[in-house]
Amino acid sequence: MSTVPAEAVGPLMRGVAVLRALSDADGRLSLGELVRTTGLARSTVDRVAATLARMGYVRLDGPAVTLAPRLMELANAYLGALRLPALLGPGAVRLAEELDESVSLAVPDGDGIRFVHQSTRRRAMSLTFRIGDLLPAERTAPGPLFAAYWTPGQWAAWHERRATDPEGLGFPGVPPGAGDQGERFAQRAERARTEGSAVDDQLIEPGLIAVAVPLRDPAGIPLCALSVVSHTSRHSAASLRESVLPRLRATAAAMEAELARPTGPTGPAGAARTAGPPAPQAGPTAPARTAGPPAPQAGPTAPALAAWTSASKQELGADFVESLARGLTVLTAFGPGRAELTLSAVAEATGLPRATARRALITLDHLGLVATEGRAFRLTPRVLALGCPPLSRTTLSDIAAPHLATLVRRVHDSASLAVLDGDAIQYTARVATTRIMSVNITLGTRFPAYAAAMGRVLLADLPAPQRAERLRRTALPALTPRTVTSPAVLAGLLDEAAAQGYALVDEELEEGLRSLAVPVRDAAGRAVAAVNVAMHTTRRTLAECRAELLPELRATAAAIEADLHVVNRFRRSSAV
Repeated sequence: MSTVPAEAVGPLMRGVAVLRALSDADGRLSLGELVRTTGLARSTVDRVAATLARMGYVRLDGPAVTLAPRLMELANAYLGALRLPALLGPGAVRLAEELDESVSLAVPDGDGIRFVHQSTRRRAMSLTFRIGDLLPAERTAPGPLFAAYWTPGQWAAWHERRATDPEGLGFPGVPPGAGDQGERFAQRAERARTEGSAVDDQLIEPGLIAVAVPLRDPAGIPLCALSVVSHTSRHSAASLRESVLPRLRATAAAMEAELARPTGPTGPAGAARTAGPPAPQAGPTAPARTAGPPAPQAGPTAPALAAWTSASKQELGADFVESLARGLTVLTAFGPGRAELTLSAVAEATGLPRATARRALITLDHLGLVATEGRAFRLTPRVLALGCPPLSRTTLSDIAAPHLATLVRRVHDSASLAVLDGDAIQYTARVATTRIMSVNITLGTRFPAYAAAMGRVLLADLPAPQRAERLRRTALPALTPRTVTSPAVLAGLLDEAAAQGYALVDEELEEGLRSLAVPVRDAAGRAVAAVNVAMHTTRRTLAECRAELLPELRATAAAIEADLHVVNRFRRSSAV
């Protein structure tokens, strides 16, 4: 790495080192492991972890540090500024469905490639990379497409990296292997330049094959690569190329046309270049975290961030590293319509003094997270290294689990998350309370939706015609003497649940069992899951459930939704 600039912000560099270490370790390390991995002092790691927890970027559980969904706002800033996933993702999804193969979009990052979109097929033999994964160019299909336009300096950097790291250990998550060597990769790059396509024939790992074509800017330089990925039980590299290349080229041409469309004062869509309510946290260095920092504003002033960091510093003292929090938030000043910003624009968006924003940008530039061109700054693909690969595979159950645990600590009853599966609900996350008499349900358990509180809030969210069709075709046997078995009465209860935003079911699923549930909604407002608190009827009256539990349940659902929305901005979480 180049010499550290005199004006670089040391705490920001150390915070980025901790986030990279956690990302490379698949999102979780102990404080001691972070000390050994980063080489930082234990006191420094403790303060960095406490600051990141305050921001909502990590969770602390005793000595364990785990990346939290809110950290994805950094990756989202880059992906939003890049615009490629938003513009081209729907086309990639259609191509994956048409070919019944996985499809990806990748951008160049130094002498490697990073994935910025995935459209996968659900099979037992799953083929997928994580968004943000960095792969060595020589072991991929997109790599030769980008290397075909490398400068002599870029080729020299590639040779140097190959000499110092021949096994590719600097690429976390990539299986070890020699990959292509020297002249062979150069030959592949030249052939890719001539043919306009490239193949990966089991270079990443045995059995995996891919073919890729470039998406070019008006000057003919590849902005990104569109790939179709399969495995040798379905194709050979040659047969994959033969069967998909014409359709791949047609899709790429349509995508290039989309990129060339004017989008307003910032220029064409492809102008964004692709250079190489929270709970208290456990542990001695983790004070209770208030809400994380506010998002930077695009308007004329944004004093909230500076006020938040100042208040956090005043409250937490030495456990809060203000310069780290402010420096990381500079990254979120970028986004859709803000691909390139001047220093003044960054300071305006964040509400930080120009001198503070300038030092943060100098540091981020040194770390390779920001690129400078004249007076303008832009994010680089390396921002995706800050937690995106492990968090991009976060499931809805993963997101919900810590929030359910917080809810259980507050209400002292078991809490669960379930999804609608046909005419039943299926439990996908659960935290049980410690009581002699408690509700005993295991993950994967299914119950009839009509008789369960979570089922009713999910059924209530269905469009009226679909809801009516469900009621017509579903048998409604009496599970207890109190079970509602009349379609007309049930329809009225679903209307009520839709209007009030919750369902309270009393001894209809099982005698003695009372359950209160609220929906969990995606960014489009659709109920994708439900959360509940279940208890014995002697624990609370119906009125007490509404007065005491309903606000807590709604706050928990809101916290899950906030995490879900940031994680799912450029991908979709599975239920489990």
